[in-house]
Amino acid sequence: MDVVSFVPEAMPPRDAYRLLISSVVPRPIGWASTIGADGSINLAPFSFFNAVGGPIPFVMISVSRRAGATKDTLRNVTETGEMVLNIVSEELAPQMNITSGDWAYGENEFERAGLAPAPSVDVRPPRVAAAPVAMEVRVTQIVPVEGSSYTMIIGRVVRFHIRCDLLRPDGTVDPLRLNPIARLSGDEYARLGEVFTLPRPGV
Repeated sequence: MDVVSFVPEAMPPRDAYRLLISSVVPRPIGWASTIGADGSINLAPFSFFNAVGGPIPFVMISVSRRAGATKDTLRNVTETGEMVLNIVSEELAPQMNITSGDWAYGENEFERAGLAPAPSVDVRPPRVAAAPVAMEVRVTQIVPVEGSSYTMIIGRVVRFHIRCDLLRPDGTVDPLRLNPIARLSGDEYARLGEVFTLPRPGV
């Protein structure tokens, strides 16, 4: 099998970034709703998103600076320490895409995308009412990623909101009913596709 090797430090940074995001695929999308100290609401999607621990549930997103400016999501969680991470179903893809724009601070992305907010219970930011799953999160760590323009935000999930028809008898979410979309690179996204099982080996 022929293989070509790349050293990121020897590449233009954008080329190395494009290799990363087109290789680490598919990536789930964390649609973060946050609120600032002044009460302004923000909604933005992040594909550097995942679960990072359990059984106490912890999740993370990683937020970049753009042109040296702090993104509204990072600004808000630094001020208030809370966020809601909404899962994006295929039906919500067009609205999610609208909220990915670099809108000015104070611009309400819920309104711009025509999305209804729903009040949270344990945190101040609202959730996306139409999201099939939403996780209320209290931020526990804000960690600058050394040598990059990114900051990792880690938080503890304090409440799940899950659409009733998604839950299976064993208490897990049915991925096919969830119908999430995932990020690839550029303008490309992916549907879930086929789901298969592989029982773990007994050791």
